[in-house]
Amino acid sequence: MAPNGDGGGGCRDVLEKLTPSRYAAAVLLGGIVIGASVLALHLGYASPLAGLRLPGRRKKRPVRVYMDGCFDMMHYGHCNALRQAHALGDELVVGVVSDAEITANKGPPVTPINERLIMVGAVKWVDEVIPDAPYAITEEFMNRLFNEYNIDYIIHGDDPCLLPDGTDAYALAKKAGRYKQIKRTEGVSSTDIVGRMLLCVRERSSGDHHTHSSLQRQFSHGHGPIDDGGSPRGGTRISHFLPTSRRIVQFSNGKSPDPNARIIYIDGAFDLFHAGHVEILRLAKALGDFLLVGIHTDQTDRSSGSNRGAHRPIMNLHERSLSVLACRYVDEVIIGAPKEISKDMITTFNISLVVHGTIAENMDYIKEKSNPYAVPMDMGIFQIIESPLDITTSTIIRRIVANHEAYQKRNERKEESERKYYENKTHVSGD
Repeated sequence: MAPNGDGGGGCRDVLEKLTPSRYAAAVLLGGIVIGASVLALHLGYASPLAGLRLPGRRKKRPVRVYMDGCFDMMHYGHCNALRQAHALGDELVVGVVSDAEITANKGPPVTPINERLIMVGAVKWVDEVIPDAPYAITEEFMNRLFNEYNIDYIIHGDDPCLLPDGTDAYALAKKAGRYKQIKRTEGVSSTDIVGRMLLCVRERSSGDHHTHSSLQRQFSHGHGPIDDGGSPRGGTRISHFLPTSRRIVQFSNGKSPDPNARIIYIDGAFDLFHAGHVEILRLAKALGDFLLVGIHTDQTDRSSGSNRGAHRPIMNLHERSLSVLACRYVDEVIIGAPKEISKDMITTFNISLVVHGTIAENMDYIKEKSNPYAVPMDMGIFQIIESPLDITTSTIIRRIVANHEAYQKRNERKEESERKYYENKTHVSGD
């Protein structure tokens, strides 16, 4: 309140003492200041009042959202869930469930915690990772999220997540009014992918009843495995993913390289996208400004190397492309890249360096009749990178084969819950 108790009397006293000419000058000056401020804002310049903080106004805190999961056999469905979760806030914090918790609630994980942390941390929509998160949101952990990590909302998909006793794993978050739901990505799940590999085990154990050509159709064109009775075996779905241009745009960075950018190129199948892939992409990106990744076609992958069967790749071209696009180190992909790198291709994409890891499915490319890297080698722009992890797609498949009985039991339980989900599914807005 003003000293005279009048709220604005002091200002009036000053104005009353001004002569008519000085009063007019004061009004004119005030108009000029206000006009200049408006013009500065319009033209993008700082206002004379910029930097002044009005009483009672605070800088808005970013909305932080939390999503957890096992992220075992991480795929583009997981990545799309994280993309949707990030869209509900400003910063996304992700909890990765421990190996022990997964084993207790679902059975043994295919990929250990260290690999799953690499995978989650490499997703471009993830801002922070919490290792060894609990499988169920307990009251203690929920309070820790709210108070220690400043989480505003806990996110999960529209598919139910039940504990072994049948209770909802997110019941406490829902009761607290801090729960938000996203739409599940159709056509893929870790159960589905493990099922594709288990099919290979069953085919070998049953005397290979299916021909190589029929397996190729199953694994590349979306046909499910059929048992002798003619019904889908075990409920395993083989690539029911329906790719759309919008989904590719959602995953894409939408950026072109600068004219003088150093463009690095690396190619491969990138099947069952894993931590070994992520780490070699990280090193490749560090060599330049823009990382271009070539994704081979299904047919190219099947014809590369003698150690692959007709069931490869496990995931089709579009599935593999989305998994790679979700990686924060990748700037662009060529969907269906040629096996051989030509001079024209190098010129078209302005490639500065072609790289290849020391750990890959096919390391005999130099011995091949037609070396796919002959041109960049002759141009002196080919470089071998030491792979940080000794992991390939075959490594992941061997883990499944070695423990196929345990994974078969786990899949039978999961397939039943997924069957119920699809039977009772209703449309959920969002993507």
